[in-house]
Amino acid sequence: MDNIGVIHGRFQVLHLDHLKYLLAGKELCRHLVVGITNPDPFLTRAEEADPDRSDPLANPLNYFERYQMVKAVLREAGLDFREFSVVPLPINMPERYQYYVPADAVFFLSVYDDWGRRKLRYFQKMGLKTHVLWEVSPEEKGISGREVRERMRGGQPWQHMVPPCVSLLMEKWRIPERLKQLFQNTERA
Repeated sequence: MDNIGVIHGRFQVLHLDHLKYLLAGKELCRHLVVGITNPDPFLTRAEEADPDRSDPLANPLNYFERYQMVKAVLREAGLDFREFSVVPLPINMPERYQYYVPADAVFFLSVYDDWGRRKLRYFQKMGLKTHVLWEVSPEEKGISGREVRERMRGGQPWQHMVPPCVSLLMEKWRIPERLKQLFQNTERA
């Protein structure tokens, strides 16, 4: 078991497959550092391998909301606060990793598409120790944040796709309404 592991995601919105991914990483290390990618528009670059990742409709939650959500989910899953940290991680700016996460950690990731392969290359180019938790086709991926957001925006059931505390937070923060407003603003532009 490694001492420190780093795992990452946008978590827009954190769903049950994200939880499976986070817990799979935690099983392999004593302390899990969760890097929240796309922490703000200034630490996000457009990515040819995943052009939608910087779209405002794909990013309705700010960094602090995602920070609170990740912490709540991991606590709800039974982890102690001492077993994990949550930090920003500008994933497509590898030259900045050193300012956010320990370089001697093992970097966990899952690979579904070209974007996953690109991130693996970023890690390897930086000389980081990597561990691919699983690699499957996009069709086998399971739940996607896009699907959860679209269901929220469309008024369809989505609560069964997320951990219980996420459902409560999304309602408290009025994220379905925020998504509808973002969509309306995008259509007007």
